[in-house]
Amino acid sequence: MAELNLVQKRKQKSVYTMLGLFGVFTTIFYLTSKKTEPITFGFILGDEFKLLSEWSISSRVGSGIFMILALFGVGLSYLGFKSDKSLSFGSFVFGLGSIMSFLCWAAAGKFIPFTGLLQAALLLAVPLIFGSMSGLLCEKSGVINIAIEGQLLFAAFISAIVASLTQNLLWGLISAPIAGALVSLILAYFAINFKVDQVIVGFVINVLVLGLTNFFYSTLLVPYDSTWNAAGSFSAIPIPILSRIPIIGPVLFNQTIIVYIMYAIVILIQVALHKSRWGLRTRAVGELPIAADSVGIDVNKLRFRNVMLAGLVAGIGGAVFTIGAVGIFSQSMTAGAGFIALACLVFGKWTPRGALVAALFFGFANSLQSNLSISGVALPSELMLMVPYVATIIAVSGLVGRVRAPAADGIPYSRGNK
Repeated sequence: MAELNLVQKRKQKSVYTMLGLFGVFTTIFYLTSKKTEPITFGFILGDEFKLLSEWSISSRVGSGIFMILALFGVGLSYLGFKSDKSLSFGSFVFGLGSIMSFLCWAAAGKFIPFTGLLQAALLLAVPLIFGSMSGLLCEKSGVINIAIEGQLLFAAFISAIVASLTQNLLWGLISAPIAGALVSLILAYFAINFKVDQVIVGFVINVLVLGLTNFFYSTLLVPYDSTWNAAGSFSAIPIPILSRIPIIGPVLFNQTIIVYIMYAIVILIQVALHKSRWGLRTRAVGELPIAADSVGIDVNKLRFRNVMLAGLVAGIGGAVFTIGAVGIFSQSMTAGAGFIALACLVFGKWTPRGALVAALFFGFANSLQSNLSISGVALPSELMLMVPYVATIIAVSGLVGRVRAPAADGIPYSRGNK
């Protein structure tokens, strides 16, 4: 009963936090706002079916409407707290209303390509989704994967080189998960076989990969860039009819092959973790490995396989940075995406769906700051660059409630351990 009361207090704290933030946002973005210029949202990018091309609304009115939506989200969270249910949906509505209210206030008198904003958000979220799925596979098995950053970076590096040498993007895409798995092999070998501290191994791997890629970049890719660093990138593949649906068509159904692979992997992991024998065993070795061992499951063997599988998944995400986007490799181009992916995993409460939503949240925040900067919003560029990272800190600091990692996460296993 005491544990239930503790959970209730944490949920109550989340509701009160949202109420406080609502008051602050209302004061700053609505009551004190003198802006009356209309903000225009564009909904057409190409040849979609035209239901609504643009929508203009007064900045002040738009801010007020979306703040009412944010207040509605607070109300939903309060009802969830009173009935002892999840606050996730209410938190989502609150966040959506707050962000849109801020957008109406900040971009007064500007044109915002809303569909393009969402499309960019998805593209920016794709490597984070792959990274968080990689972390999920490891941590559900009881292995902490701090090496996601190294897996993404090494896969980006190898995919660019292979695609450049073969002049074939598919070979580059095939090489990316292999590169990610090689990095995972180091993690699995030391963390599982030798029971070295998993966090330390992960950080060492990240530093190792960073040093190797920087060295070969300066000695090989820069002097001979036309041979070693001219991969090119995948073109978008529009799905007939679906890609012409307003807003969601260009966002979801006019993407590269890597994005479509991401859809399949997220669905597969979600289903497999909860509906398959492998998923049951994976969750068992991550929660209570001694019980799993007692029924004949080889705990360390399953952990090793899952860590390797996680490397394959992260490797595909690494390819997004090169052959999925700019077509060339540059130094430290992942820019901490692996650590943000870990934050998405925590924010998503160690679930595939939750991690997906968290990655999309960060991608949207990143896309928002880019669009506002391009639109010439009168805010300091340094402040705009802070937006996605501040959003992530808020997200993982307890606003959506405390969560519990798998019980055996980060704990090496050997027979006889209790």
